[in-house]
Amino acid sequence: MKIDCDATYFVPRDVLECGQIFRYEQYGNGYRVISADKDCYIYTDGVKTTVECGDADYFYNFFDLGRDYGEIIERMRSFGVPVLDEACRKARGLRLLNQNREEMIYSFIISQNNNIPRIKGIISRICEGLGQKTPSPYGDFYAFPSSAALAAKPAEYYKALGAGYRDVFLHDTAARIAAEGLKELENADYDGLRKKLLTYKGIGPKVADCICLFGFAKRDAFPVDTWIEKLYREDFGGTYTDRTAISAYFKGLFGEFSGYVQQYLFYAKRANL
Repeated sequence: MKIDCDATYFVPRDVLECGQIFRYEQYGNGYRVISADKDCYIYTDGVKTTVECGDADYFYNFFDLGRDYGEIIERMRSFGVPVLDEACRKARGLRLLNQNREEMIYSFIISQNNNIPRIKGIISRICEGLGQKTPSPYGDFYAFPSSAALAAKPAEYYKALGAGYRDVFLHDTAARIAAEGLKELENADYDGLRKKLLTYKGIGPKVADCICLFGFAKRDAFPVDTWIEKLYREDFGGTYTDRTAISAYFKGLFGEFSGYVQQYLFYAKRANL
C-alpha cells in the first residue's frame, strides 16, 4: 500500500532526524520507520514523497498527513522572527509525528542525558529482548513491548541493556502503566497532562514536555534542552536561566504554535542548516 505526498512539506530526513523519533534507519532510497508493531518505508522521488506500508490509516495519522504544513509555516512566519523565518525556509520538510504514546513515554525516559545512537541502541535491545518478532517486506523486526512485558522484568534487566540509572525509571513506570493504563493521561489538557507526567519516576520537565508534544500531540508544549537554551540566548537575547521560565517565554510568544516553532528552531539550530 502506498501513500503519495507533496515532498515540499514532507522530507524524510527532516522528519526523522530532528530528535522526535528513535526507531528508524536508512533503507533503500530513504528510511525504514518502526512504530509500535508496524513499519513503513518512506522515500522521496523528485517532488513526491511516498510512504509504503501495510497500514495506511496508521501512517497517515502518524505522519500527520491530514494537516496543511504550508499553512502552518505561513502562520509561523507571520510572527516576524528572523531566526524562525530562516528555520522555516531551511527545514520546511519537517512534520510533527503522532507517535505511539506508551512507546514515547519509555523512549524519552531513556533519552534523558543521553545521545541519539545510545538511545536507539537501548530501545533496539529492549525490543529484541521483549518485543514480538514481526514479519515485514523490509525484513523482520521486533515490535515495541507492552507495559506488562516491560514491568515483568526487574530494573537490573534494563541496566544490563545499557539503560544505566534509568533502569529503575523504566521498571517503575512500566509497572504503574501496566496497572493504571493511560486513560487519565489521554483525557488531560496540556497543563494537566504535564502535571500528571511529572508524578512518574524519572520524568522531569523537559521529558514531560517531549512526551506531551510527540506522544500526545499537545502542540502548545515547548520542550527546553541545551540547544534551545543556546538559541534563546544567542538569537533571542534571553537572560533567563531557568528552563521553565524559558519555556514560558516562548509559549507566550507563539501560543498554540509553540510545539511547531520549537521543533523547527531546534532542528535548524542543532543541524546547523
